[in-house]
Amino acid sequence: MPNPWPKPEVDGDSRPFWEGLNQGELRIQRCEDCERHIFYPRSICPHCFSDRVRWVLASGRGRIYSYTVVHRAQGPFAEEAPYVVAIVELEEGVRMMSRIVGPREEVAVEKPVRVVFTRVDDELILPFFEVLKEG
Repeated sequence: MPNPWPKPEVDGDSRPFWEGLNQGELRIQRCEDCERHIFYPRSICPHCFSDRVRWVLASGRGRIYSYTVVHRAQGPFAEEAPYVVAIVELEEGVRMMSRIVGPREEVAVEKPVRVVFTRVDDELILPFFEVLKEG
């Protein structure tokens, strides 16, 4: 039996994010006072410390800020190596760590990407990204 993927700890702060993924939506937070977007989920704005944060839909588009290729992995990820892990900067200005799916030779810093919702098992959907063709 293959190793299961580790499951996220869903709490009151992150529940809307995980529920959004199950509905094919990438949700992030936005501060109602300073109007900046926020990721990862939290109850207080890290920019102005306001507790007036609300959930909004993200565009799902961004650019690769940085990436690495994982050649050796353990547990449930071992059979998937090599694969690309990247920091994606969304159009909203927040950065999230994720995988880049698709041809590895297309992956480069500053390449445009869009989210793809990937079911990794019966209980978990994750936001991965794919490189968009430019032009």
